[in-house]
Amino acid sequence: MTANWAAFTTAEPDLAGTVEKRFGAYTHHILATLRKDGSPRTSGLEVRFLNGELWLGMMPDSLKARDLRRDPRFALQANPGEGTGMGGGDVRISGRAIEVDDVGTKAGYVEEVEPPEPFHLFRTELTEVVRTYVEDDTYLVVQVWTPGAPLRTIKRT
Repeated sequence: MTANWAAFTTAEPDLAGTVEKRFGAYTHHILATLRKDGSPRTSGLEVRFLNGELWLGMMPDSLKARDLRRDPRFALQANPGEGTGMGGGDVRISGRAIEVDDVGTKAGYVEEVEPPEPFHLFRTELTEVVRTYVEDDTYLVVQVWTPGAPLRTIKRT
């Protein structure tokens, strides 16, 4: 089961707000894709939250775009920033990236983002969102959301 960003925001508005804030704190983040042989590849990436979707844009024929065209599964981790503070926690999103070829959709994205052209544009279908943070200097808290299930919160000492 998958969901777009709008569905996640509707299901868990507080967590979605925290995740967007974490991604908004820095421009570049880490995208993990799968190579042809199945091994992982990590790449830097900028992301956008627009019109109820989480968008991934990338240069033409980049290795990450080739990976996603072949196997749409991805994991995305917000830039943790400097030091060990990770204000707001560590956030990760997993799912499937679906390439968008629709001229109107791409034109709307260009109008909002003004990316260098040409480019690949992928819309995401989420399968999991995870936030990990420290509470009261005592607990490691892990929040896990998957489509169609309630938010799970795990606390460890």
